[in-house]
Amino acid sequence: MKAMILAAGLGQRMRPLTDHLPKPLLCVGGKPLLQYHLEALARNGIKDVIINLAHLGEKIIAFVGDGSQFGLNVSYSSEPEPLETAGALLHALSLLGKDPFLLINGDVWSDFPLAQLCDYSLATDELAHLILVPNPDFHPQGDFAPDAQNWLADDRTIAQDNLAKYTFSGISLIDPQLISQYPHQRQKFPLGEVLRYGITQQHISAEVYRGRWSDVGTPKRLQLLDGELTP
Repeated sequence: MKAMILAAGLGQRMRPLTDHLPKPLLCVGGKPLLQYHLEALARNGIKDVIINLAHLGEKIIAFVGDGSQFGLNVSYSSEPEPLETAGALLHALSLLGKDPFLLINGDVWSDFPLAQLCDYSLATDELAHLILVPNPDFHPQGDFAPDAQNWLADDRTIAQDNLAKYTFSGISLIDPQLISQYPHQRQKFPLGEVLRYGITQQHISAEVYRGRWSDVGTPKRLQLLDGELTP
């Protein structure tokens, strides 16, 4: 199984920290966010990792190299400009191949056990499995709602309306067909749009993780997480 780490964002809300450093290289607990992901992937037997690059991507290459220092084989999907999350996947399809892959946002931190996704088998008509988390203070409305009635019927699809919504963690298992067969492809488009379409087609499932998770989207959240992780 391969993994892809999304690392091409501009990190505008993190400025001036991201004026000279890409957000995934910002440090918490003494090491870059990106390093946590690379180490977790290696611990769980993932060998091949793709990282997309745009803003200050050369600094990510300088830090990660070919991935051998982490026990990984890392390749890069360079973008002429940030292509948003789904545009990045479309641009990297030739590197990702045809099998389901792990997808991780480079600017989140979590102790979610990736082994659960590595061992998860997508059903025939299932194109993605999402890890959701309870809504943080900065995102109280959430993104998606697990359909409890369908889950009781052993149907793992999720719904967008009528039930309490949870926040997408930025961690998921994706079948490349979710992107390659999406009918509204453009050069730049967001993954959330594709996920909502997949949900209407009943091709997406989810589970709620209640462990530790942080979206490192602002300097304040970066500082809070650094305080939690620093011994």
